[in-house]
Amino acid sequence: MSYDLAVWEGERPRDEDAAAVYEELCERHLESEDVSAEPTPRIEAYVEALLARYPDDVPGSPWASPPVMDEASGPIVYLVMSYRRAEEASAYAAALARAHGLVCYDPQGETLRG
Repeated sequence: MSYDLAVWEGERPRDEDAAAVYEELCERHLESEDVSAEPTPRIEAYVEALLARYPDDVPGSPWASPPVMDEASGPIVYLVMSYRRAEEASAYAAALARAHGLVCYDPQGETLRG
């Protein structure tokens, strides 16, 4: 079982628009077979800062789908966390996204974080 977050560049949408923005970004940057974009510099910096706290190559890592950088494409990264570490890691991921000027979205709850 996992807990997922999506973090992206852009203006923070209104709460009622967040799901639509998330779905459009996923479709365009994560799910399309034509897309193999490198992460943008801001997303890459965010993932690197996240990995400085929670490396993805050590036992007990919170990441259910390492390497985490492979989950980034263009202006979005999709974070998949093991449920047992999700509360701690997701709180940090959301706070770090805010510090980097990024949007953090919880697709399970369909809510913005941070």
